[in-house]
Amino acid sequence: MQIQDLPYADPGVPDARSGPRFLWWLFRNQLGGQFKSLAWGLLHFLSVSALPFCVGVAVQAVVDHSGRRLALAGGLLALCCVGNAVGDTFLHRTAVTNWITAAARVQQLLARKAANLGSALTRRVAAGEVVAVSTGDVEKIGWFVEAWSRFTAAAVTIVVVCVGLVVYQPALGVVVAVGLPVLALSVLPLLPRATRRADFQREKAGRATELASDTVAGLRVLRGIGGEELFLDRYRRASQEVRHAAVRSARMWSLIAAIQVLLPGLLLIAVVWYGVHLARQGRVEIGELVAVYSSVMILTYPLRHFEEIAMAYSFSRPSAGRAARVLSLERATPSDGAAAAEVPGDMPSGDLYDPATGLLAPSGRLTAVVCGDPDAAGMLAERLGGHPSEEGVSVLLGGVPLDELPLDSARTAVLVQDKDPVLLSGSLRELLDVPASGDVGAVEALAAAQCADVLAALVQGSLDAEDPMDARITERGRSLSGGQRQRLALARSLFTDPEVLVLDEPTSAVDSHTEARIADGVRDLRSGRTTVVFTSSPLLLDRADRVVLVHDGEVAAVGVHRELVHKEPRYRAVVTRETDDEAALNDARHENHVRHEKDGVPHEHDVLHALEEIEESA
Repeated sequence: MQIQDLPYADPGVPDARSGPRFLWWLFRNQLGGQFKSLAWGLLHFLSVSALPFCVGVAVQAVVDHSGRRLALAGGLLALCCVGNAVGDTFLHRTAVTNWITAAARVQQLLARKAANLGSALTRRVAAGEVVAVSTGDVEKIGWFVEAWSRFTAAAVTIVVVCVGLVVYQPALGVVVAVGLPVLALSVLPLLPRATRRADFQREKAGRATELASDTVAGLRVLRGIGGEELFLDRYRRASQEVRHAAVRSARMWSLIAAIQVLLPGLLLIAVVWYGVHLARQGRVEIGELVAVYSSVMILTYPLRHFEEIAMAYSFSRPSAGRAARVLSLERATPSDGAAAAEVPGDMPSGDLYDPATGLLAPSGRLTAVVCGDPDAAGMLAERLGGHPSEEGVSVLLGGVPLDELPLDSARTAVLVQDKDPVLLSGSLRELLDVPASGDVGAVEALAAAQCADVLAALVQGSLDAEDPMDARITERGRSLSGGQRQRLALARSLFTDPEVLVLDEPTSAVDSHTEARIADGVRDLRSGRTTVVFTSSPLLLDRADRVVLVHDGEVAAVGVHRELVHKEPRYRAVVTRETDDEAALNDARHENHVRHEKDGVPHEHDVLHALEEIEESA
């Protein structure tokens, strides 16, 4: 896999049982790139390590006054330099390729998981953790995957050089062969403590980042209540904790780096001292001593990769663990399987029915759902779209369970717009660049959602945009009001024109006059299409063909708005937001009206008596 071939056609099925298993799975899926990097790494490191032997041969040739061996040494030096340059260049190329392709694979896996879980993802994992995994953690995971091949090449080079020194000069080679493994393994006892300190630092940094993002998001409210300084003080304390943790972590890693410098220096001193002693005895030639001395100096370069791989693993292990936790999440009900293969190829259509609550949305009609609990309404809306956060009976579309449909088919058939839709940054044209039926134009959708003033505001805010479709939308639409964001999101949903459209409180931030026009626009534009609106707004409820009251997780009443508001106290309490006293008064009036119709005799005294009881209780 090369960078230009990204993205992967299929990133594969990860082993998400643990962080180390996930890293091992990534490594196995990039064996081709790892072997390329290993081959170029060996060429690079062996070329560098062969330089001391060439220098030793050249020095000895000068001592022996041998021009032929001096020329040979010069040729070998030139060959090693070429090998060093070529190996280093392609090692860097292949290593970076491994890094980027590994990071891209993880990002594709995370994106696929987010698309598969939908809104249920943020109910099970904090949104901040998902962002952290897909940004900083991805880079750390890619770093370890990239560093592994270079570390392997360095380790093989050290073994080869040690064996070569033993063969070339046994007396000094044995000293080096014994000392180098000690140098490589000397920092192992310090790694667990360094890893714990690094994990603690990342934990503190994550908390500080979360506090900062919350403060920025609520800055307007904080200023309004005078709490800005309070939260700034909290962030200052959190940042100081991060600084102290970072200093403690840096001290440990600096100690490891110091050991990696000190011990090779001691080994070098020992080799020189022992080599001089052997040279005085005539057991070692000057050229051999120079070669061994230079080899020990050169080997400090590949030895640094032992420290790097330790750091890369200590940083990537918790990152891989977090990625594995996200990737191990599964939908409450399967999106594929044997049952899916039995579903007809045509897109299902018909009534939308939820067996768990008894909610029925007839095909081609506008159904309004009233639910006193906003959280329960949101979860029910997700169920209707095939995104249940808990296991249960599947919603049926035309008698076909949504959970048995392929995920893309289910989402094409049913579109859910939640109560807090997100607008991505970009132009309005890009916002509406979504899969659509083609039967509804952008102008029609924007008009139905009453976006005329929104378009004017976008053009005014984009000085270089004459066409409203080219106007820029800032991140999450922060330059727009809540009602303007809702209307743009509604226009996007209407433009998509799915078979079934589920809207959760689409006008909660819109004024009543605009809301009435939106209700008429949605009704007209969605004529002949199945539409479900979760709302408690009388303006939307009055335009609905069918109104359903859901109470305690079950359908409690079905009818039209004007009928239910008079006959169903629970419906009236949610829609009119009446108090308990007002509900008691209305119930008393209703009972008196019933008795009046039954007996044909007015019973005003019963109402007065009820009013007196209410006043006494108040």
